[in-house]
Amino acid sequence: MIDACIRTAEATEAERVLAFWREAAEGTSITDDVDGVTRLIRRDPQALILAESDGVLVGSVIAGFDGWRCSLYRLAVLPSHRRRGIGAALVEAAERRFLAVGGRRGDAMVLEANGPGQRAWAAAGYHREDHWRRWVKPFGPA
Repeated sequence: MIDACIRTAEATEAERVLAFWREAAEGTSITDDVDGVTRLIRRDPQALILAESDGVLVGSVIAGFDGWRCSLYRLAVLPSHRRRGIGAALVEAAERRFLAVGGRRGDAMVLEANGPGQRAWAAAGYHREDHWRRWVKPFGPA
């Protein structure tokens, strides 16, 4: 049993989540701002799943479902709380969400240089698909 409460985020927590990601997550994204996080939560209130322990945000995962794909982003655990089962509990919560909406397969976005992240996803039963590459195009100024 982990020592954290798993729950969905509230739109009012956007700044708190961004501060957490700056401390616990690898890399940044063009959507890492209050507007981006707030829009995510308002569009899909079940997508941003958090782990909290004694009032401290200790983990996150984005479990986005667009009706077609189950996409996982921002699996992060506060360094001081790693190796306690929090990441596994977040992945399990995301997978329960996907099963409830009819999802068939989870796709996790993991930075190429994020060895600990790759190991965490592998431990959760995910595998790398080398025959796919991500193609991106930012809309507007970076």
